[in-house]
Amino acid sequence: MSPTSNPPPPMNLHDVQAVIASARARGTDPLERWIRRRLKDPDEAEVKEASEVALEIIETVPVFLARAAQEAEERNLVPVVQPLLDRAVVYFTRPVDLIPEMTHGLAGLLDDTYLVLRILENLERGPTPFLDWDLEYPLTFLRGLVGGTIARQLDELSILAMQDVSHHLSAFWNQIGAEA
Repeated sequence: MSPTSNPPPPMNLHDVQAVIASARARGTDPLERWIRRRLKDPDEAEVKEASEVALEIIETVPVFLARAAQEAEERNLVPVVQPLLDRAVVYFTRPVDLIPEMTHGLAGLLDDTYLVLRILENLERGPTPFLDWDLEYPLTFLRGLVGGTIARQLDELSILAMQDVSHHLSAFWNQIGAEA
């Protein structure tokens, strides 16, 4: 995601859904084990509830991405927003990342989901709300599950994605200005 990197392939929500379905097919046990390690002395009811909340947040990712793409189109912001969404999808569909879903199943989608939501939250910080969604609870919840170190790395990735898009947009505007 550096300024000289190639742009990612276009967003494919079917790939995101396939990754979620594949992780789900392996069951919730890996997610529950992950949660047991992250929570302090949880009882089984807390583990089950946290697992259900995590799964619900993970399963909303395709909806969040589709709605963000739709809003970008309606506002004529596709050149700015789509590269960010594409980067989020690339991270989400990569089998090896900070918490790999290949080895951690659904727990491996916690970091992916956190990054998607962080990128969407960054879009909310514009001059007008982008989707006007309150992402504070799901981000706080996921931060607790992925841990501070991984969350900070993902926060940095989300900022780098914004900077990369900003760099590409500046280059585009400079090119248009030079052609005029």
